[in-house]
Amino acid sequence: MTLTVAIQMDHINSIKIAGDTGFALLLEAQRRGHRILHYTPERLSLRDGKVFAMVDPIEVRDEEGNHFTLGSQERVDLSTVDAVLMRQDPPFDLAYITATHFLERIHPKTLVVNDPEHVRNAPEKIFVTHFPHLMPPTLISRDKAEIEEFRREHGDVVMKPLYGHGGASVFKVAHEDPNFGSLYDLFSNLFREPWVTQRFLPKITEGDKRIILIDGEAAGAINRVPAPNDIRSNMVRGGAAKPTDLSPREREICETIGPDLKRMGLILVGIDVIDGNLTEINVTAPTGIRAIKRLGGPDLAVTVWDVIEGKVKRV
Repeated sequence: MTLTVAIQMDHINSIKIAGDTGFALLLEAQRRGHRILHYTPERLSLRDGKVFAMVDPIEVRDEEGNHFTLGSQERVDLSTVDAVLMRQDPPFDLAYITATHFLERIHPKTLVVNDPEHVRNAPEKIFVTHFPHLMPPTLISRDKAEIEEFRREHGDVVMKPLYGHGGASVFKVAHEDPNFGSLYDLFSNLFREPWVTQRFLPKITEGDKRIILIDGEAAGAINRVPAPNDIRSNMVRGGAAKPTDLSPREREICETIGPDLKRMGLILVGIDVIDGNLTEINVTAPTGIRAIKRLGGPDLAVTVWDVIEGKVKRV
């Protein structure tokens, strides 16, 4: 079955293909003979109740610096394509939310991955709090008294933006830390929304496990080990990816949240687990597929497309 697939992403000339999950999905779609259309979020329009995009047909190659060829641009009614992959990077801001409202107009007749309504309703550091029994102690607040009480109870903590991504602006704050007042002022000035304060997990030095769930099932994982003298394990911040297996606790976490992910149409999800504690559920543009394959794990792009094709057939 040949599909027409549109991918909404940051421009393909800006991505690093070695670690880009969206690019892995494009390679597999092309291998299966699907027609692929590329567009960036600002080329999405809502007119008289219909959703249009100015798209470029695209061919891809797994060659850094020579990884794509774009065809002639055309205007497409996205309700006429089979699937849309929503793969632009955060920030999860009003522009991102607006795109979910647009794409919600065509889903599920056109399958949008992930379901735009539930992407909008599941911001990654808030959605995870539906499962407090799986998490470390966590506070979301900008109230200084609440944060100070949390610090008194839990000692060393991590402070991070509620809508941050890629490990940006993540700080460890010690139990008695003269920098806390300045950090509080900095966060207050930078962010209008509350931020996350979470009990520090010392075993972060042993790694932050990224687990990929596909249609609610655990499908593969890597362990991301922070660089020396850093608590951030994100590979864009210098973290090193290592092969790994899932522990019984990690399987329990996946089995607990998996049914909700499947029900919500969150087909491709990446969760972060530190020392058996669930810290984030990433539903916007989760990464890790290429690293899992490179380290000897399964090619999860194949699994994702098996699921997408199965769902398109049923629509």
